[in-house]
Amino acid sequence: MNVLVTGATGFVGRHLVAALLKQGCKVRAVARNVETARHMPWFADVEFIAADIHKAGLDISALVDAIDVLAHLAWPGLPNYQGLFHFEHNLPADYAFIKAAVEAGVGQVLVTGTCFEYGMQDGCLNESMAVLPGNPYGLAKNTLRLFLQALQKQTPFTLQWARLFYLHGQGQNPNSLLAALDRAIDAADESFNMSAGEQLRDYLAIEDAAARLAGLIRQPAFDGVINCCSGRPVSVRALVEGHIRQRGGAIDLNLGHYPYSVHEPLAFWGDATLLNQLLGADHGL
Repeated sequence: MNVLVTGATGFVGRHLVAALLKQGCKVRAVARNVETARHMPWFADVEFIAADIHKAGLDISALVDAIDVLAHLAWPGLPNYQGLFHFEHNLPADYAFIKAAVEAGVGQVLVTGTCFEYGMQDGCLNESMAVLPGNPYGLAKNTLRLFLQALQKQTPFTLQWARLFYLHGQGQNPNSLLAALDRAIDAADESFNMSAGEQLRDYLAIEDAAARLAGLIRQPAFDGVINCCSGRPVSVRALVEGHIRQRGGAIDLNLGHYPYSVHEPLAFWGDATLLNQLLGADHGL
């Protein structure tokens, strides 16, 4: 199976490339910066192409030549979820790129969506629920899905829409919670400022998420929306305390220093039933 991965040097992309190689796929990796790519452990094992997929005049037919699956992860501007550029720029540019790839003969497309498509709904979130995106990022992603589903009626192809939840691990945004905690532990800080920590979230290690995405790609009969998640609600405080234990650190938590986000419900997590049924208990690991 020949897979084209866009955003290959990003947080998710770099791990997905590794997971695909581990599962025996041939990978054509695309990202804008070749120097960043050279630092990836898989660089010598892939066909790397330095390109901006949103650039006018890009020869998309050549880019997807002999490709069986497009794994589209590229999405500039994160983690700014409120920027209007998500639907003013990324949405039309992504749709144009994927449409051109499909028209050039790609028969299977995996796109990473987001749990923010569900909006402010509380509790366990499953794929059959109505979506109510509450920020520009979630709105743009969900609209892209609708555009692509309309495209399927004109030009048939398999669309695998994988909604990501809260991922953590190597390559995560330096401003993310666990990255900030690691810096505080490394600096031997006495305390760490955070919220009260009672929010319930669905956390998944990036390596596990990448293995699940690679497993989905190797299920070409599946078409539709699927949660890429753990299916287990965990409090932010429990996540932080567990990470401190794992690091062998000794740092006090200054709980309640930050208020809860008004852009997220207090408790929400993904229903992983469909994912488990499709990939099995081991999730292809």
